Amino acid sequence: MIVCVSLNPAIDTRLNVASLERGKVNRASSATPEPGGKSLHVVMVLRTLGADPLWIGLTGGAAGKNLADGIRAMGIRARTIEIAQATRTNLEIVENDSTVTEILEPGPAVTEYELERLQRLYEAELNAAGANGIAVLSGSLPRNVPADFYAKLIQIGHERWCRVFLDSSGEPLKQALNANPDFVKPNQHEAEWLSEFAIVDRGAARQAAEKILGAGAAAVAISMGAAGIVYRSTADRTAFVATAPKVASRSCTGSGDAAMAGFAFAAERGLGARDALRLAAACGTANCVAEGPGKARAADIERLKGEIEIRELQD
Repeated sequence: MIVCVSLNPAIDTRLNVASLERGKVNRASSATPEPGGKSLHVVMVLRTLGADPLWIGLTGGAAGKNLADGIRAMGIRARTIEIAQATRTNLEIVENDSTVTEILEPGPAVTEYELERLQRLYEAELNAAGANGIAVLSGSLPRNVPADFYAKLIQIGHERWCRVFLDSSGEPLKQALNANPDFVKPNQHEAEWLSEFAIVDRGAARQAAEKILGAGAAAVAISMGAAGIVYRSTADRTAFVATAPKVASRSCTGSGDAAMAGFAFAAERGLGARDALRLAAACGTANCVAEGPGKARAADIERLKGEIEIRELQD
């Protein structure tokens, strides 16, 4: 079982405009509200790959009910903890030239009791998953949640012999490394913040990956947009880079989540580093040509797997 945890989900509304003009009235040609958040995008791509993941998260208010109903309407298994404050709503503004502007609301304030209920649900689901379970922790933390909460969830997972994958940023990511996550997937900017130096090329990305491994992660993949994904683990001294072909991108929002789904699926199936990286890069690229985040198509993923270039990064 793969358990995907969302502490700060959202209703994501995509607005299509011809051209966004600051300080002026902008009229959208369409507005599409959908259940969202990084963890849900991971779940959606995992299902496309053939897995049957479980989504668990915090939901509140009318937006939270719409979120939960929307997730279940997609046929996704979901367990929710209701909270007093309302689930946030995010905006994704897409222009005709494919420029994307995201406006992310802060998450709701979560009480200690609500957080304890989420933790107990997480523990119960990992107990059910057994020793081969995988937990995927994605996204930011809502207000009032301690920065070390992801570290706590990683420790809980390891106590149950489950592997724990993490995709977050800032202090929660930094503190989570102390709990030795099995895999982390920062983007270039997040890796620069962690490593405290600029990542100007793939060689610098490899150095950043080494530093992140030294801080406690067992494996790391740094996504660098068109420059590819740099992967390194403590189990193999070889670092790899995956490069994807150029595609006619609609929007790459959610591509990191799609890549995370690829890595989690590969881990569940016991694939090696090269195959895992190839699948993850194909998932991320397929997301760019999809109708929206998490909607990568199986046919695109399969086609792109054959077009991903995997190379070793030399010292």
